[in-house]
Amino acid sequence: MNKFAELVALQATKYAGREALRYRDYVSGQWQSLSWSDMQVAVERAAAAFGQHGIEEQGRMCVFTQNCPEILITHFAAFYHRAVPVPIYATSSKDEAAYIVNDSGATIILVGDQRQYDIALALRDACPTLRQIIILDPQVKRASGDETTLFWDEFLAWGDRLDEKGRQLLEARRAAGMDGDLMYLIYTSGTTGVPKGVMLTHSNFNAAMWAHGERIPMDDESDISLSFLPFSHIFELGWTMYCLTKGVRVAINHNPKEIQRAVREVQPTCMCSVPRFWEKVYTAINDNLAAAKPVVRILVKRALAVGRSRNLKYVRMGRKVPVLLEKQYQYFENKVFKRLRKAIGIENGRFFPTAGAMLSDNITEFLHAVGINIVIGYGLSETNASVSFFSQQGGWTVGTVGTPIPGVEVKIGESNEILVKGPTVMRGYYNKPEETAHVLDADGWFHTGDCGELTPNGELILTERLKDMFKTSNGKYIAPQVLETLLGQDKYVEQVTIIGDGRKYVSALIVPDFEELKAYAQKKKIAFKTHEDLVNHADVRQMVEDRINNYQRDMASYEQIKRFVLLPRPFTMEAGELTNTLKIKRAVINKRYAMLIDAMYAADFRKKK
Repeated sequence: MNKFAELVALQATKYAGREALRYRDYVSGQWQSLSWSDMQVAVERAAAAFGQHGIEEQGRMCVFTQNCPEILITHFAAFYHRAVPVPIYATSSKDEAAYIVNDSGATIILVGDQRQYDIALALRDACPTLRQIIILDPQVKRASGDETTLFWDEFLAWGDRLDEKGRQLLEARRAAGMDGDLMYLIYTSGTTGVPKGVMLTHSNFNAAMWAHGERIPMDDESDISLSFLPFSHIFELGWTMYCLTKGVRVAINHNPKEIQRAVREVQPTCMCSVPRFWEKVYTAINDNLAAAKPVVRILVKRALAVGRSRNLKYVRMGRKVPVLLEKQYQYFENKVFKRLRKAIGIENGRFFPTAGAMLSDNITEFLHAVGINIVIGYGLSETNASVSFFSQQGGWTVGTVGTPIPGVEVKIGESNEILVKGPTVMRGYYNKPEETAHVLDADGWFHTGDCGELTPNGELILTERLKDMFKTSNGKYIAPQVLETLLGQDKYVEQVTIIGDGRKYVSALIVPDFEELKAYAQKKKIAFKTHEDLVNHADVRQMVEDRINNYQRDMASYEQIKRFVLLPRPFTMEAGELTNTLKIKRAVINKRYAMLIDAMYAADFRKKK
């Protein structure tokens, strides 16, 4: 029997009526609680129901929904059958969902809202292996004539009718589970080409749970994690599994647009997230400070100086804090920092893993100064999330992504590519032996496609995606993500993509934060009716240009953005410009905005037009 097939039952024996999951009710929107005992009952009913619907050992089932407790119940029920959950991002299009269902050969698909159900219904003719649709949200309207789709409660009721022969088969499968079994198929977001199904085994997850246990202290009595990223993202999935193995409560945020409200209501002690969340937090804090009275700004400035000294100079390095500095810090902790964290919703925050993109050193230092323990890390779907992160035993360095987790080796290969080896590395890409051979060499090293370097004390520094790096026509190499991270911390910048491959100089397409831009225009009495009016106004363009120049003043001339265009609408997943993990599809952007890009390199282009 593998570990995850027995996890819920073991935790139910240990914790019984203690809260395991917290979630919003579909209809009322109020927070509800699910105990470990209740979760065990739900998992066993779901496992029995899957048996009734003919799920096979190592058979695949797709889960196409926003975050909800049924996802986790489904996953653990699948493990009873040695079956394989296949997450699909809630925002995926019909074509994306069809590709994953067909490539994985899934026989069952679980859907959340009306849009996902409508897509799944349309897939029945296009996906020959698909036999059953299960709806999770009771508010979905089932199509007229659809007599086979089941709502979640109807599906669970099937489990109550499992006969003795079926139960014996279920228990036999559960007992036969092996660590080498395929546990998940996680499809990459596909910034280039079609998505690839990453095969992760139970042994991959066992190794990851052990490694994180060696590095991250968790308290099953007091800790609570808020699931912010989708469970289809390996970062959130891996982190949540770790929390559940440690008996830590998990609150599930269903609607991504309600995350700020959820953080204030749940008051999580830990939460994994992407850098954009913290960039927004940083901007909001600075905006509030800018509007504060001078005496408050002076107080906060002094508090930040003390916080930086105490938390970055001493605590970070595991050194004893001088008595006077500690007294000063405790004063500002009560007067400033605690109030600030309470306003965000993380008054008792302990541990906040952050990955998926770069976070500027400036923001990292600021957050640590105010007592927010941001833990920068690095990983990929193919490595079962974590490769490295800041050690909680002290000694990490700002600007790095920490040291490799226990059991994982990292080395730097040709073209400064990061290579990873260890028990958490995937088995390969499903149905794609050539792509697998391209990234997994004969010695077992996974070629990440990311560039980096190792410091003398073994910390990893990320420099760029190998495939994203480009060379200008003057022969200068440019790492676009560095510039994009730099500008991403500005409150007026929502999205940015750097251009310049084979060009004379670097340029940029910038999507402003339109709420901030509107506030600026109103303050400066700039008349506008549309977003187009805003982005084409000379004063607005000059303001943005000045801010860009301020950020890049210490950069070499060839690295600096020489020209830019402010776009009147954001890049979106619906338009095919972003992946489901919100990464920019550079090839799509370059093609779609080719005329604008070419215009930036025309002799008569005027930045202040």
